[in-house]
Amino acid sequence: MAVEIKQSFEVDAPIEKVWAFMTDPHRVASCMPGASLDEVVDERHFRGSIRVKVGAVMASYKGKVEMTEVDEAVHSVEIQASGTETGGGTASGTMRSSLVAVDGGTRVQADATVELTGKIMQMGRGMIQGVSDQLFKQFVAAARSELETAPSAGAVPAARSAEPLRIVPVLLAALWAAITGLFRRLFGGGPAKEGGA
Repeated sequence: MAVEIKQSFEVDAPIEKVWAFMTDPHRVASCMPGASLDEVVDERHFRGSIRVKVGAVMASYKGKVEMTEVDEAVHSVEIQASGTETGGGTASGTMRSSLVAVDGGTRVQADATVELTGKIMQMGRGMIQGVSDQLFKQFVAAARSELETAPSAGAVPAARSAEPLRIVPVLLAALWAAITGLFRRLFGGGPAKEGGA
């Protein structure tokens, strides 16, 4: 199953600061829910893992990441990744991120295509898309927190927890977004309020 992800967000930080973040695998991994950087093979090749908890079931993926293209002149980076789940499933994909300076800040555009096999496919394309959107929002919140907060003198950045990503709350959020979207289409209502129950 192929899943396409197209997302963008803006950060209140200069483009060079955001570029330094986006090309530092340690900092990017620290902002990704459930992810960890396990080994730096060289400046372009890395090994990492991600843990996902669905109810009482834990799934662990291990894989490799390669920066296949880094163009500092236009602030564009392409990454290829592949991983294997202990139960036999696989995930592989390519993501291209590009940065554009906007009014003292930076807009980040991310386009990715991910191929999935294994038990995760039972969730269906719509739910996987919803989950990916929620995960991206979590990543954006963590990235903004790091990039937009000025460190105090002598401060050491706090290490983020390597807790596994808990999918159930994410699934519920994605399901709620799908339900409210359906009702808006059926009844022609306005945008649903976030955080509804």
